[in-house]
Amino acid sequence: MRVKAGVVGVGAIGRNHARIYAELENVDLVAIHDANLEHARAVADQFGTEAVATLEELVERVDVASVATPTVTHREVATLLLSARKHVLVEKPIADSVDDAKAMIDLAAAQGCVLQVGHIERFNPVMSRLEEALDSPRFIECHRLSPFPQRSLDIGVVLDLMIHDLEIVLHLVNSPVDSVDAVGIPVLTRREDIANARIRFENGCVANITASRISPERMRKIRVFQGNAYLSLDYQDQSGWIYRRDGMEIKREEVQVEKDEPLKCELAAFVECAAKGEQPKVSGLHGAAALDVALEITRLIEDQNSASA
Repeated sequence: MRVKAGVVGVGAIGRNHARIYAELENVDLVAIHDANLEHARAVADQFGTEAVATLEELVERVDVASVATPTVTHREVATLLLSARKHVLVEKPIADSVDDAKAMIDLAAAQGCVLQVGHIERFNPVMSRLEEALDSPRFIECHRLSPFPQRSLDIGVVLDLMIHDLEIVLHLVNSPVDSVDAVGIPVLTRREDIANARIRFENGCVANITASRISPERMRKIRVFQGNAYLSLDYQDQSGWIYRRDGMEIKREEVQVEKDEPLKCELAAFVECAAKGEQPKVSGLHGAAALDVALEITRLIEDQNSASA
């Protein structure tokens, strides 16, 4: 059975969704929609599909859809799709408020639809190696740095970049958050462009997470420490090392990773979940949990910056 797919919002991220859907087996990219119809038509021509003028027209044509519009519109767009019993993958962050996220989750459940959130690193091939090697993480350190993107300027770096690592850390630690400390600075925008958060969990694990969108270099790395091993993984290169204690020595072992494009893995998994009625690896609940922590970090940063102004 072939699945009919569509994309709402074909900017930098949505365009790649369209590209992958056009390449996936058993998927037909039947429509795309964007506020800029001329741009949508250019993307549609590139990937052999049709640009539609209204969201309602896209809803009529698809079985599944990616929502890659500005965060503030996620609930509105997803609601229209879910109300018509269409399966939805919404890009991260799931919404701009936890209440909106919960409304989307409840609607998807009521309609029997898949609601997946685009936390792409969960589909990075290095993640399965990390999950296999971990049993009791005690300290996690994440760095996610990039040059200024000229996009996602409606949100700060916490909701733009750090939220990827927040979702991963919550998944790996699997313990309630005990406390959060954070600092962030606006540099090129009115929101924070560089931020650091330190999260302590009830089980004693501590995570230190840094995100910047004003860096001259690109970096997406995670380091995890536990009693018997230290893991250092690079999402960008899909490579890494595991350091294990052997008596009084530390031995280094290269992580064997079968490289693949994370977005392709993510969308293929979404289509499969939609076709089989299965729960996605990154559900609406996972996306909402990451959003909740991200909003708390953002609040702490805003309060600090207001106090020092």
